Amino acid sequence: FHMERKTHVKINRKEVMLAKLRKSCSCTPQKLKNFLMDFFPVLRWLPKYRCKEYIWGDVMSGLVIGIILVPQAIAYSLLAGLKPIYSLYTSFFANIIYFLMGTSRHVSVGIFSLISLMVGQVVDRELLLAGFDLNDDATPASGDGSLQNDNLSNTTAFNLTIVGINAECGKECYAIGIATALTFMAGVYQVLMGIFRLGFISMYLSESILDGFATGASLTILTAQVKYLIGIKIPRSQGHGMLVITWINIFRNISQANLCDVITSAICIVVLVTAKELGDRYKHKLKFPLPTELVVIVVATLVSHYGKLNEVYASSVSGAIPTGFIPPKVPELNLMLRIALDALPLAIVSFVFTVSLSEMFAKKYAYTIRANQEMFAVGFCNIIPSFFHSFATSAALAKTLVKTSTGCQTQISGVISAMVVLLVLLFLAPLFYSLQKCVLACIIIVSLRGALRKFRDVPARYHVNKVDTLVWVVTTSASALVSTEIGLLVGIVFSMLCIIVRTQRPRTALLGQIQETSFYEDDSEYENLSTVPKVKIFRFEAPLYYANRNYFLKSLYRLTNLDPNLEAARRKKYEKKEKQHLKKGNHRTANGLGIGETTLQLVPKQIDFQALVIDCSSISFLDTTGVNTLKEILKDYKNLNISVLLACCNPSVIDSLKRGGYFGKDFGCMQEMLFYSIHNAVVFAKDQK
Repeated sequence: FHMERKTHVKINRKEVMLAKLRKSCSCTPQKLKNFLMDFFPVLRWLPKYRCKEYIWGDVMSGLVIGIILVPQAIAYSLLAGLKPIYSLYTSFFANIIYFLMGTSRHVSVGIFSLISLMVGQVVDRELLLAGFDLNDDATPASGDGSLQNDNLSNTTAFNLTIVGINAECGKECYAIGIATALTFMAGVYQVLMGIFRLGFISMYLSESILDGFATGASLTILTAQVKYLIGIKIPRSQGHGMLVITWINIFRNISQANLCDVITSAICIVVLVTAKELGDRYKHKLKFPLPTELVVIVVATLVSHYGKLNEVYASSVSGAIPTGFIPPKVPELNLMLRIALDALPLAIVSFVFTVSLSEMFAKKYAYTIRANQEMFAVGFCNIIPSFFHSFATSAALAKTLVKTSTGCQTQISGVISAMVVLLVLLFLAPLFYSLQKCVLACIIIVSLRGALRKFRDVPARYHVNKVDTLVWVVTTSASALVSTEIGLLVGIVFSMLCIIVRTQRPRTALLGQIQETSFYEDDSEYENLSTVPKVKIFRFEAPLYYANRNYFLKSLYRLTNLDPNLEAARRKKYEKKEKQHLKKGNHRTANGLGIGETTLQLVPKQIDFQALVIDCSSISFLDTTGVNTLKEILKDYKNLNISVLLACCNPSVIDSLKRGGYFGKDFGCMQEMLFYSIHNAVVFAKDQK
């Protein structure tokens, strides 16, 4: 049978683009209203807020997350190489802005360990280049916790003429300057990606890449915290191979371990891990998670303060945390130019984690999010706070799970969490002066349990897909042993190479007929398949393009046991010898046969088929090389009186063949060369004489 193709009306793309441009540039009151409501989704859902139904869950989850945020914010400041006050600023502003602009009801946006690590690596590098000492274990300055005293505690002053800042700035000042410039640039990239609708970039970060990146970064985070666990003073390693260098320095200085810090770390880890395991086991019976981190911090601070652990045992403590807000400041332009390249992977990772978590929870709770608006939301969660001495943010899985488990319904819970952080910022921050850094390191390390448990999933992952496991291993290794940014890039490139290799060397097979049916399957995979007499059916399970052309031909010749070029050359050579015998007047051939018998010898015994059917069902597209390859096959096999039939071609492949002249100029032979099923092609081949 013959199917007629529909005639598609050609679209004038220029007119369509102009129409869209006119529509987008027009301004009406209704359109302005829709724009504002789309840009600030809170204007849509807040008026419809069901207070009696939602308020208790939102308040409860907001309080719990706020209680968790405070110790995590203080702890993650170690990763970012900044003072704890800046982590608290980050947590406060991110929750407020995402409440206004986010489309997810459940995700918790704020400080995230991986993002803090990436910020910290850039800050450390720039501090080192500016001539600062990276040793952050100096004795903290005492004070009343005010901002003025905190600014005076910057003991190292440096004239930053190298970056165009003609003012003296201490180490802390320069560090937060780098962090805010990096955060601002990351936010600008995210907003630009939203404007130009570049959200598709996230498609190139597969689950294996993200898991591998998170696991490798977790190993780096763990390594960076060991010196705080045991209380040794070693330089903060920078550059590639930081993990190996840090461990070498740790073992070289292990004899200098602070016994007080070691004992404190052991107790805190036991308490935290035990509480986490009990919480996981009995989470269905608990109405809300146990605030273990907060309890540990409060108890550890009291013990450290009254036991005078810093003065007596030289245990490193957090130091003065100021109260209130520092006046806003515009990030330095010259610093932005220095770290513009570093901000790109930070922007992509932050966006990908936020959108993937938003989509995951939107699907779970049956609502939709707008990925493009999420790009804007997380972008402005970076741009606006950068003026208020904050650093980069992202959605975090652990806190989001806690939000949903404690009854969160909307982002009102984020506002409640921000109020808890604000309370600490205004009144309670100085109380954490005596908190040991080893306690913060314990909180960070225990929070990495989920990422480090990925190692247990390797056998199951390998059983499901070996290539994805290899991508995970390569990404994890590169992220841990080289650097996080390089690890992410290596993971993306290696994943793409795996895809290319899989299309370069795909599965190929000869098909046999399932008995008493019109279906055909791989003869090497299934038993009791019938071989079709005089017909070979070849399947190629990939697009046919320039990179796999040679593999396509080699596989075809190997499976059919016939190379038409070699066979044609052999025949020409044989005919040439016959002509030489005839010229000499010898009517007997070299084989002792007559001329009439020689004709029979021209058909070799190994050719046991008269038709070749190519199953194109797995060929998604053809490029110019692919079309020329099929034309070459058609010609070569025709010289051997073997017909080539194509089956199950999709419309795009058919169009490529037509444009390439495969069916001739007038497509007259198309119905004898192209079939909608393998069985139709086989029946046609059998009917041929």
